[in-house]
Amino acid sequence: MILHGYWRSSAAYRVRIALNLKRISYQQTSYPLRQGAQRSLEFLARNPQGLVPALETDEGTILTQSLAIIEYLEETHPHPTLLPPHPLARARVRGLAMIIACDLHPLNNLRVLNFIGDRYRQDDAGKTQWYQHWVKVELDALENRLSRDAATGKFCHGNTATMADVCLIPQLYNARRWNCDVRSYQTLLRIEEACLLLPAFSAAAPERQPDSE
Repeated sequence: MILHGYWRSSAAYRVRIALNLKRISYQQTSYPLRQGAQRSLEFLARNPQGLVPALETDEGTILTQSLAIIEYLEETHPHPTLLPPHPLARARVRGLAMIIACDLHPLNNLRVLNFIGDRYRQDDAGKTQWYQHWVKVELDALENRLSRDAATGKFCHGNTATMADVCLIPQLYNARRWNCDVRSYQTLLRIEEACLLLPAFSAAAPERQPDSE
């Protein structure tokens, strides 16, 4: 498999973690986002949205959208599992993952921040304020839910890393990049600590990627 992504993309980061947890070997091709490489004709032929990641399967099929890619990996390489066996538990894990991937991440995507800067004449401070606001809104909600739910264990769900953890760790990484204060999120930080002890998570860290700058 070939992962078309970028070292600092949190969506590509998710997929790297999932590939590592599944112990699937893969190659990486990098598209520097700030240079607009994702809008090149070469990449648009793979994903007309111009977004990373895209996963090229062994059969040569191109898959896009990180959660869909992770679900594909779950279905084709079911062990170790990233979704619990019970339908209600699976729905809980998917819901936690979607809080980040669907509600939070799109609001601090590079193209959104660039649009805010260009259309509404926001400087870096203004874009940072936007980012920090939405990070706080969603991480507050996530912390509140996980800290009160008996289904939360060592990880977001029970004592095994799931798709929810795969989404959480890159978002916390991004939050720190943008100087968000995450010190109050005791449950999230405890889960993060448990995740980063696993080689699959630590090996997927942005600074450990071959295209890291």
